[in-house]
Amino acid sequence: MPDGRKKSLPTIRGIFLSLVFSCLIFGLEMPISFAQTEPEKPSAAVTPEMLSASFAKISKRVEAAVVNIDTKGKIPDPVTLKGEKPATTNPDDVMEFFRQQMPRRPSYAVGSGFVVDKTGYILTNFHVIDDASRISVKLQSGEEFVARVVGTDEETDLAVLKIDAGRELPFIKLGNSDAAEVGDWVLAIGSPFGLDQTVTAGIISKTRRETPYASQFQKFIQTDAAINRGNSGGPLVDMNGEVIGINSQIATSTGDYNGIGFALPSNEAANVYRQIRLNGKVKRGYLGVILDSVKTEFAKVYGLPEAKGAIITEIRDKTSAAATAGLQTGDVILEFGGEKIANATDLIAKVAATAPEKEVSVVYLREVGNNLERKYALVKLAERPSNNAVVNEEPTPTKLTVSNVKKPIEPFGLTLMELTPALAAVYKLEGSKGLIIKNINPTSFIADVKNSNGADALSEGDLIQRINRVGVTDLKNFNDTASKLKKGDAVVLQVQTYDPRTRSLQFRIVQFTVQ
Repeated sequence: MPDGRKKSLPTIRGIFLSLVFSCLIFGLEMPISFAQTEPEKPSAAVTPEMLSASFAKISKRVEAAVVNIDTKGKIPDPVTLKGEKPATTNPDDVMEFFRQQMPRRPSYAVGSGFVVDKTGYILTNFHVIDDASRISVKLQSGEEFVARVVGTDEETDLAVLKIDAGRELPFIKLGNSDAAEVGDWVLAIGSPFGLDQTVTAGIISKTRRETPYASQFQKFIQTDAAINRGNSGGPLVDMNGEVIGINSQIATSTGDYNGIGFALPSNEAANVYRQIRLNGKVKRGYLGVILDSVKTEFAKVYGLPEAKGAIITEIRDKTSAAATAGLQTGDVILEFGGEKIANATDLIAKVAATAPEKEVSVVYLREVGNNLERKYALVKLAERPSNNAVVNEEPTPTKLTVSNVKKPIEPFGLTLMELTPALAAVYKLEGSKGLIIKNINPTSFIADVKNSNGADALSEGDLIQRINRVGVTDLKNFNDTASKLKKGDAVVLQVQTYDPRTRSLQFRIVQFTVQ
């Protein structure tokens, strides 16, 4: 992570600043074999003196494999706004003159990493080396080497580097992060603010923590061990001296340590490292669908014995793995490869962990009339595309003032209106049927209903097409169904909205309980 002299972080991380990424492997004979043994838990009380001695022993054991990473960014091109004329040398334009005289300089950044193989393979964060023209690795011995990038994985913010030291290097062992528990002592090692070989101690305060700007493959170990800018990519080490996490983010209101840091679990890092060593990149299975989770309300409305499964809300590509196998929007996937599916996140993880091109059995439910029929399919997975894909965005449609429409009703705190041709044009819903959401009462309970990603489940412009399996044709039809629901009843809405990123209509399931 950059220090004060370095390039600034991308704004998408918001207050969650990326930290230095590193995975250390110690004592491995094979370069991609990882220990999965559960660390021993102390059975007797540990005195401060004993704990201090343990910290010192672990630090000496691990520090030699922790490295400092300095990057030199590419020299930026001259900035010229669209439609702007090339710079001139008008002597009367003093600021323009000085702008032309200012040399363009590359940016610099500092981070951390750790050696995971005696031949010189290093784990760090992708954001530490992103867009670098030169990567320099400094060892504890003071030796410096130019590193090459073996491979990266933006989904987990990891990168594998290689240096040629001409000798065997000390390295650290990747432990079993699944064995980590809240309350366990850990050490964070890295180069905060460029101060290499800095060790801080703390405990694990949460496991499998999700953060606002994390990908679906980042479920962090949360710790109060001090982590600052420059720690990114460094190891989080347990009391066995094994790496259980790669320091990647911090929660901060100042830009520096505020008591909460996040490390990517070592088990996920081990999988990424293994695949990059074997394939040069990470290959993940891909269904080609948008998913939502079956919640209690959906299970009640559809008569399911338990709130488990993943609902297909959209299939964007007719040639995708799901479409080719015959899956459809609205299908509820219950099993994948013989394993039961808990929710959408669980299915995504299982699909991603399966190799592309592999054929996998899928058990799902499909609504046929008033029944949900159990069906089976054999799906040949595709390869998950890079998250770098850029989708052209369109501006939000301009709101129109619509008159001569029926008076809106407000069930659940929603202001609903029938879909007129004018409204259909505004919200790009031509050819659709249902009721448009014109407003959501901010004081109503439904304003607090969230989707699986933590965002508001409903918003203005959404088109409600079904409520509890009943098609919505007009205001009276919807109100008749809604008026029969009482506090504590489950509600499942089928909603359609226009997605400007894909320029297509998106289908969603919204589940909540009447308050």
